[in-house]
Amino acid sequence: MRKLNFLTFFALSILFSWTAIAKPLEKYNKILVLGDSLSAGYNMPLESGWVNLLRQELKTKNSNIEVINASVSGDTTGQGMSRLKPLLEKHAPDLLILELGGNDGLRGIAPALIKHNLAKMIDMAQAIESDVLLLGMHILPNYGKRYTEAFHQNYLDLAKEKETMLIPFFLENVGDKPELMQNDGIHPNQNAQKILLKNILSF
Repeated sequence: MRKLNFLTFFALSILFSWTAIAKPLEKYNKILVLGDSLSAGYNMPLESGWVNLLRQELKTKNSNIEVINASVSGDTTGQGMSRLKPLLEKHAPDLLILELGGNDGLRGIAPALIKHNLAKMIDMAQAIESDVLLLGMHILPNYGKRYTEAFHQNYLDLAKEKETMLIPFFLENVGDKPELMQNDGIHPNQNAQKILLKNILSF
């Protein structure tokens, strides 16, 4: 039993040693969300999207908090990287929520390039002492098992290497439920937004 307890403790210490200690989101002053259509409220009123729901929720606990949504439908990690520097200079957030990579995966962009772009964005944010919450994604196995696994592993590796906060799968409890997805099977619908909010708040 002692050996089992030690092994369990050792495993847990590894699991939690490579991600930053989570700080309650309401403790931040300014949050910048950089994402794609999943965060831009694709095909729904903007106020119904999870980012606006997050803003409303956090303001009940911190009336001075700002949540800036700089998400653009269709953005890849490369496009997000090109937009991030001026956004950081303009807003100076103390937290960056980074939700990008899905469109890269749909296009079959090399996982190494996706990781490089995400790493650069994390570096930019950390250079101004902003914390980073990385939202991980899974993709359909259109490009084979090896690509799919490498794509998701990027998020796990980056959280460890860059010591960021991480949600391993942002679409948890949504992506596998057709009733919560739009007809294209890619984008969550309006009914899914509260679940996405819950995923953000419970990481």
